[in-house]
Amino acid sequence: MATDKQPITIKKYANRRLYNTGTSAYVTLEDLAGMVKKGEDFVVYDAKSGEDITRSVLTQIIFEQEGKGGQSLLPIAFLRQLIRFYGDSMQMLVPSYLEFSIDKLTSEQSKFRDKMAGGPLQQGVGPSFASLEEQARKNMALFSQALSMFSPFVPQLPAHEEPAEPAPAPRSDIEEMKRQLEEMQKKIEGMASKD
Repeated sequence: MATDKQPITIKKYANRRLYNTGTSAYVTLEDLAGMVKKGEDFVVYDAKSGEDITRSVLTQIIFEQEGKGGQSLLPIAFLRQLIRFYGDSMQMLVPSYLEFSIDKLTSEQSKFRDKMAGGPLQQGVGPSFASLEEQARKNMALFSQALSMFSPFVPQLPAHEEPAEPAPAPRSDIEEMKRQLEEMQKKIEGMASKD
């Protein structure tokens, strides 16, 4: 949620306690997760050093959420693939790709929820997942186009021209992530068809 409002300052003390300076109260990681879900923006600083530790605190929140039964969002294969990107030449592109993908998913979620609201028996799950898959393909094409601007070895095509089918190449980390996303979609479709 984009607003002109300044982010709330959270201070983390040596005893691991988190202090919300906006409410003058101690908070938990669960409280911070609730703030994120409400769209409240915050920044976390180490109380002693003043270092911005927002990223590590958000990672802790994800770790806790993943640990709760039945709430896993991140498949093990995805996590392993993500770890492989650390130190790789593609590392600098991964954050923008993930941010781009999640932004597109977020912008499409209300449409997707509307389609799912009728239930799989009334509306049919296939069309909903087909549109989600189509959106993912469009996202990937847009990202690939943006990525090609950074590579001097990828020929630029005019916007109206479709790229030719590329020759088979060794599977890259990005290709592996695409494959894993396709597998996840098939699993979701399989679960939906059981309902």
